[in-house]
Amino acid sequence: MATTETVLKNLLKQQHLQEHRLFLRAYDRAASKLDKELIGSGPSKATFYRWLAGQMTRLPHPGHCRVLEAMLPGWTADELFQLWTDGAPPQPRLQPDDSQPRTAAELPQVYARPARLADLSAVFTSRTEFTHELPPAVLFDGATSIRCAGLSLNMLCQQYGDRALGALLDAGCKVQLLFLRPRGEAITARENEEGLTTGHLSMLTELNIEVAQRLRRKLSTESAERLCIRTYDETIRFNITIVSDRTCVVQPYLPDARGLDAPTFIADRAADDDASLYGIFNGVFDSLWERAESQ
Repeated sequence: MATTETVLKNLLKQQHLQEHRLFLRAYDRAASKLDKELIGSGPSKATFYRWLAGQMTRLPHPGHCRVLEAMLPGWTADELFQLWTDGAPPQPRLQPDDSQPRTAAELPQVYARPARLADLSAVFTSRTEFTHELPPAVLFDGATSIRCAGLSLNMLCQQYGDRALGALLDAGCKVQLLFLRPRGEAITARENEEGLTTGHLSMLTELNIEVAQRLRRKLSTESAERLCIRTYDETIRFNITIVSDRTCVVQPYLPDARGLDAPTFIADRAADDDASLYGIFNGVFDSLWERAESQ
């Protein structure tokens, strides 16, 4: 029976680079020959495995495309994310003559998008679809930092185990959890918006705060200091999760809809943070965090 996989995955397997750690080393070597600012900008582990699985809604941002084409000469970014079928691999086309400008039809779609959107790597119609494709273990395992802001933060507090989170903290990962304040004005307004009984979301949030605080009490003093918990009482607009200062997962809070039903977007950190979606939501998190109260 024939199997299918992306051209990128097949070529990386031939070079024994299908492991994320090894791929990043090769990525940085290629980036160093193109633009020093691209060194260290390789994809997160979650994004890398989406690349290999072909779970892309569009091409990666131009910086990634440049490095991939340098790593795998003869292949364009468009071709690398096509399917490779057993017995019928696509053939790389010759690189265009640089002296002859490409026509609009020849340009990959990513180049036609505004630069400020270039770091948007995936879009899901709901959190349910997102967590099916990227379970919390894939998103959080091996993280060097985790920053979460939202309502009850169920994805980390309920869907990721205490042992796994504790191991990350013991390994040096810093975790910042920003909950919507239980019994506050903003959470009451959200309960009304979702048509829930008063106190429903507050109880869920109090439970998750207690889960985080209980874990913190079990940790060593050094590890416990890396688990920071705060609350805020402002109109809730986004659920933001930033992993390893590289991958940003964002959900809007929609009227009359639970968080599970909201679209989910993933933005990967680009070289120019100020002009990127990652930079925008990184700034939103930092601003909320500075105004919040410690727990």
